[in-house]
Amino acid sequence: MTRPIARVLALLEILQSGGTRTVAELAERLGVDERTVRRYVDHLLDLDIPVRSVRGRHGGYRLAPGYRMPPLMLTDEEALAVLLGLVAGRRAGLVTTSAAAAESAAAKVRRVLPEALGRRLDALLEIADFTTPARSALTAEARVLLTVAEAARERRPIELAYTAAHGGASERVVHPYGVVAHNGRWYLSGLDSASGQVRTFRADRITGVEMLAGTFDTPAGFDPAQQVLTAIAETPYQHEVSVRIRSAPEQIRSVFPPAIAALEAIPDAGWVRARIRAQRLDWIPPLLAALDRPFVIERPDALRDLVRALAGRLAAFTESPSTCSAPACPDAASGRRER
Repeated sequence: MTRPIARVLALLEILQSGGTRTVAELAERLGVDERTVRRYVDHLLDLDIPVRSVRGRHGGYRLAPGYRMPPLMLTDEEALAVLLGLVAGRRAGLVTTSAAAAESAAAKVRRVLPEALGRRLDALLEIADFTTPARSALTAEARVLLTVAEAARERRPIELAYTAAHGGASERVVHPYGVVAHNGRWYLSGLDSASGQVRTFRADRITGVEMLAGTFDTPAGFDPAQQVLTAIAETPYQHEVSVRIRSAPEQIRSVFPPAIAALEAIPDAGWVRARIRAQRLDWIPPLLAALDRPFVIERPDALRDLVRALAGRLAAFTESPSTCSAPACPDAASGRRER
């Protein structure tokens, strides 16, 4: 059931469309009785919203002439949170209402924002790619994100102050091709003047940004989301993993997405090489087991040891308490498995 506060706001929305509305009309549109409509009007009056009562045959309620709701007073961060929550929730399938309802809600918020902020948010929503549902808060500072998105839409170069993962600070001019939200972070993809190559920058590491004069052209067919996923997959880590898997690439991708593994076709019929960069190896054996396809570990040796250990634990779990002697076997007395 719709909460009363939602119906009070719906009443205000109806009255803001103009004209005098009869009590009967309002009751029908809100799905309540006429007495409840009068109570909702009292709520609006308590909020100092000038609802006027019109007597007579065509009487009812209307807003005072010339009254307009004040602009929605949101900071850049608050506006960003509201609109991204609506858009990301709808794209991730987390909003259970209709797509039209989510779009209508976003449009209402957008309509009452200051013009300048509204244009910048439009740029972000137009440019942004969402590769996965966010797992954590999107922490990029709002001004940085909005400026980068606006520059990407307008094809304007930007000057960045950037802090790399190793702590080194630098300044560079970038042609921003797009912004991408992936796993709780925002990334900028664009041509870097310092290297002359397309680079990926984490938005939360951008300490300053300024839009510059001039314009540029984005390469035909450039896909910012794919470029970011590829860059993440190719980032150097402690372990360089190479595994040959006898499976179709589509099946491998169901377990190892582009952000985790780069796939390479090899001459052996039916085999694909997966290259993975990882800080730790312990999460890889369970995924290989879940894939349930023949595989050959090319490197590192430590991964072979972890796979053997997992296979031993799985084999032990199939033994009965009376015949199993491995440490992971069920405890005969308690029926529980030792760890």
